[in-house]
Amino acid sequence: MWSSKLNKKYYKRTVLTAITNTTYEGEIKKQGDKVYIRTIADVTVFDHQKGMTLPKQRPESPDVEMLIDKGKGWNILLDDVDKVQSDIDLLNKFTDDAAKQINISVDASVLGAVYADADGDNCGSTAGLITNAYDLGSSGSPIQVTATNIIDYIVMCGGVLDEQNVPDEDRWMVIPSWMAVLLKSSDLKDASMTGDPKSVIRSGLLGMIDRFVIYQSNSVGNTTDSTGFKSYYVLFGSKDAISFANQFTKTESLRSSDSFDTIVRGLMVYGYKTIKPEALGYMYARK
Repeated sequence: MWSSKLNKKYYKRTVLTAITNTTYEGEIKKQGDKVYIRTIADVTVFDHQKGMTLPKQRPESPDVEMLIDKGKGWNILLDDVDKVQSDIDLLNKFTDDAAKQINISVDASVLGAVYADADGDNCGSTAGLITNAYDLGSSGSPIQVTATNIIDYIVMCGGVLDEQNVPDEDRWMVIPSWMAVLLKSSDLKDASMTGDPKSVIRSGLLGMIDRFVIYQSNSVGNTTDSTGFKSYYVLFGSKDAISFANQFTKTESLRSSDSFDTIVRGLMVYGYKTIKPEALGYMYARK
């Protein structure tokens, strides 16, 4: 007998929509479109003296262009025989899965590349725009994160953003699962650390630490560098840092011309742009 219930399928957790903004998404119609983001120019102030001729300034600031140059698609064929013999709507199940797989793929693509856009003062062994006082790891010299020092490193990342005058609101950090384990083994076991009624070891929720909403993801970018260790680009920042735009521009159903199949295919186009690099940073960390 065939059960009408499908076995549960597990998917990677996605975080992209939680850490980016879609403020400038606009009307995307096709791959290759551009979104023009206007910026506010810096106004120069001057010291005034009685009787002086006032200096003139015409503030100008160029637009930032976000190119919708990437795409993900699917093309599913369902044989008529399978369609007739199945007691569940296979095409809907397949397309639901395709949409989830696209989200996972886009998530991994962005998380694995966007760290390169971070401001130079928000990463490396001398991070900190004002003090250069924070060692967040660098190529060939990753920081080793442990249950003893993980909270200290999170607080350091907060200090890095403070030196860039990044607002406290909408700050986030994306950590790999092994770092989440360390957090739950750290002093954060004490609920008073976060002001929550239950500790993270009981609730399983990472919550907020030093103004960062902590997200766990298995798509955090990583590499095996010259040290031989697998090192991770642990991103942190503000939602103002990265703008993301996407659109499902094509979803269609048609008959195959050379087989007895129904075809369902779709296309999602997307693009992203780091519009405020000073609001984005990363730790280069290992176990």
